[in-house]
Amino acid sequence: MNGVNSGDTAFVIIAAALVMLMTPGLALFYGGMVKRKNVLSTTMYSYAALAIVSIQWIFIGYTLAFGTDIKGIIGGFNFFGLSGVGFAPNADYAATIPQQVFMLFQLMFAIITPALISGAIAERMKFLAFALFVLLWTTLVYDPIAHWVWGVGGWIRTLGALDFAGGNVVHISSGVSGLVAAIVLGKRKKISIPHNLPMTVLGAALLWFGWFGFNAGSALGINNLAGSAFLTTNTAAAASAIAWSACEYFYRKKITSLGVASGLVAGLVAITPGSGFVTPMASLVIGLIGGIVCFHAVTFMKAKFGYDDALDAFGCHGIGGIWGGIATGIFASTTINSAGANGLYYGNIKLLGAQLVAIIATVVYSAVVTFIILKVIDKIMGIRVSEEEEQTGLDVTLHGEEAYGGVNN
Repeated sequence: MNGVNSGDTAFVIIAAALVMLMTPGLALFYGGMVKRKNVLSTTMYSYAALAIVSIQWIFIGYTLAFGTDIKGIIGGFNFFGLSGVGFAPNADYAATIPQQVFMLFQLMFAIITPALISGAIAERMKFLAFALFVLLWTTLVYDPIAHWVWGVGGWIRTLGALDFAGGNVVHISSGVSGLVAAIVLGKRKKISIPHNLPMTVLGAALLWFGWFGFNAGSALGINNLAGSAFLTTNTAAAASAIAWSACEYFYRKKITSLGVASGLVAGLVAITPGSGFVTPMASLVIGLIGGIVCFHAVTFMKAKFGYDDALDAFGCHGIGGIWGGIATGIFASTTINSAGANGLYYGNIKLLGAQLVAIIATVVYSAVVTFIILKVIDKIMGIRVSEEEEQTGLDVTLHGEEAYGGVNN
């Protein structure tokens, strides 16, 4: 069996399936928040990412992220086309599961990340332009950052910064890129209320469920670290939902279902980088603060700066991921994970410094490369639908379908 542990392997396969479920869950979460005439086009963004990245990862994505290191920046082409990626473990990443299973688990992370960006550009970006964007962005943004943070020899990993399950790699990169995309595309002509909140709440439930695979699965085996990550994930989500609801009640005297759903997602984002490094009580604090800061980002930041982040990808994922990275630098403890480091709360200021460097690098790189990609695609085919298409609805004009039997308003 070449050192393969059947229990660990089964656990990671199940975790990968849970993470895969998050992308359809995201489609429901986002789909319910747009106009009914754009619900199918919005869900198609997520499914496009699922299909495109599944192929991209096999050819070049995995090797760019986890191939032999080249100067701390990118992986080499030794795993091109999954050459040599088989049943034998790769001890550099996971000693008790087949490398192919590790590759599949990481694939699911690569899929959902560009899908998250679609929340910022919903109801106004051409579908084929988004499909090309997914391919280029995954190759030029996601894969290099994944190597920096998780690849053996990656410069952020060598620096000592911690990211257990994707605070930098998934959430900061997608949130910042979503903000850039929203600014480049410009505002929608008309902004309206969500058309189907039960759909959004169901999507949030699937995200919460799948996130246990996301975070606990990142332990890559059945061990105490997986159990700890599961607990901190659930705790932060619950705390953030409560904090977001409290903010809503303070400002509006109402607690909304959309607020609860958004709050729990914000907590899940905030705990992701530190889920395998912090105590349950620390995760409670991370969730509470995450709910508060993300609520204010979504509620007030957009109004102040005037950008149209349609479904709050930046407010939840960008801001939540940044807070989560900082919080990891504060609350990480070697009593939870001896492979990590102690944070500021335990007297080590160096980890917080490394976290800040990693966050700044991720923000700057994601923003600059995303801007370039969008401008290139705009020159090739244009990225924004026409005013007439936007008015009619993208379901009909881009896909020739209607979600609700001819009721298109």
